[in-house]
Amino acid sequence: MSRLRSRRRLALAVPVALSLTASLGFLPSAASAAPYAEPTAQAADSPNLSYVVNTKVDRHTIASVKKAIAAAGGTVVITYDKIGVIVVHSANPDFGAQIRAVRGVQSAGATRTSPLTPAGSTDEGAAQLLTKEQAEKIEAASAGDAASEPLEADQWDLRAIGADKAAQINPGSKKVTVAVIDTGVDDTHPDIAPNFSASQSANCDGGVPDTTEGAWRPYTVDDYHGTHVAGEIAAARNGIGVAGVAPGVKVSSINVTDPSNGLFYPESVVCAFVFAADHGVEVTNNSYYVDPWLYNCLDDPDQKAIVDAVNRASLYAQKKGTVNLASAGNSNDDLDADSLVDDSSPDDSTPVTRTIDPHECFDVPTQLPGVVTVSATGVNNLKSYYSSYGYGVVDVAAPGGDRLYQIPDTPSKNGRILSTMPNNSYGFLQGTSMASPHAAGVAALLKSTHPHASAAQIQALLKVQAVNPGCPDSYDQNGDGTQDATCVGGKRVNGFYGFGIVNALRAVK
Repeated sequence: MSRLRSRRRLALAVPVALSLTASLGFLPSAASAAPYAEPTAQAADSPNLSYVVNTKVDRHTIASVKKAIAAAGGTVVITYDKIGVIVVHSANPDFGAQIRAVRGVQSAGATRTSPLTPAGSTDEGAAQLLTKEQAEKIEAASAGDAASEPLEADQWDLRAIGADKAAQINPGSKKVTVAVIDTGVDDTHPDIAPNFSASQSANCDGGVPDTTEGAWRPYTVDDYHGTHVAGEIAAARNGIGVAGVAPGVKVSSINVTDPSNGLFYPESVVCAFVFAADHGVEVTNNSYYVDPWLYNCLDDPDQKAIVDAVNRASLYAQKKGTVNLASAGNSNDDLDADSLVDDSSPDDSTPVTRTIDPHECFDVPTQLPGVVTVSATGVNNLKSYYSSYGYGVVDVAAPGGDRLYQIPDTPSKNGRILSTMPNNSYGFLQGTSMASPHAAGVAALLKSTHPHASAAQIQALLKVQAVNPGCPDSYDQNGDGTQDATCVGGKRVNGFYGFGIVNALRAVK
């Protein structure tokens, strides 16, 4: 299962509208013992692991906990004082247990199950690069519309949500930025460069933001996911290639992947949310899940600490006015089911098959309070065959593509999403990874139209303006007589589409 979006969501035991201050205590505190223990000896060959230590936010507590970290054989990498999250490296095998017993520590745990090496997403299937012959055919079809970009005839997804018409009214404001928290963005691409915001970009690998020139870019050409997502959101209408849903807004890149294995570790995502919030980002797109656990169960101290740390960062961003969107996942799972099987975790060592309750074990950041969860649709406005769903879990739906059962009448007849790729190229991808940026683009248009609206108000508008097709009479996609998924709910809200498919044209009117 691809990390880049095989996601899901759940209602945590915290109200969505809970304030940041209250949220810091939504997980039970650890036992309060002595401030810190005696320094711990550790074997020279012990593996070095990364941890998140979550504390109360007062400076005295943080200072005391830092002393305890050092005494327990830990090294502080970075401290996020405003949310009480400390990123630590330690080779002490008992570090987690020791630090959880320290006064002021509310949760703490390892963020990975294998040692740090020197130095997760939701697309479905491999990318298909656009060939020269295909491009020529699409360009010929696009030429009949003077307002169209050269490859826009193949962008059925823009027309499905009225983004082509919306661009003629309001393409979005340069004062609005969508941060792509992902594998990096190739900002040299001619369709992305006009709208790229370098001042709001960074590499957050390891939990510390690196803002040096180009640090936000993909490590290799195979790390194309973030560039594709960025083009879907804000590819410029500049007479080149494709167009984004919001071609007038800014897009930034926060690379959160480990260069050695491509995983999305918790400390990197914490860094990304805080960086985005502190740099005035209005919208973030999150088409991945936090590694190494597909679902983080609160009865495990390490997984509980991961939920706590990322939740603090996400809520901090929301409090600062940022709207966070995330993809629902590509497993065709009912995220409101009584149980699900997770056979992919931990994905940084040896996975162990386990049955989890998605109401108690959380996909992060997708299932965190206040995060907008997005399912995927095809050209027929029907749930894509791979898209996960769930009543009360999915908030909205958006075009993500469907190469099997929803084939558009476009020059390429390709049901996937065409967007930008590294090295000035273009390609097709499908997945809830592609749905979330469409919704993020609409959120950016809403913020452009209503610049003084809060994050909660933008979320409300996104839902109320969505168009809900309602549950289909039948969802037997392959015609074998068996329903491939069951949609629960009515015309207003249901498990396939949440409040409905987002609408760009309504957003700008």
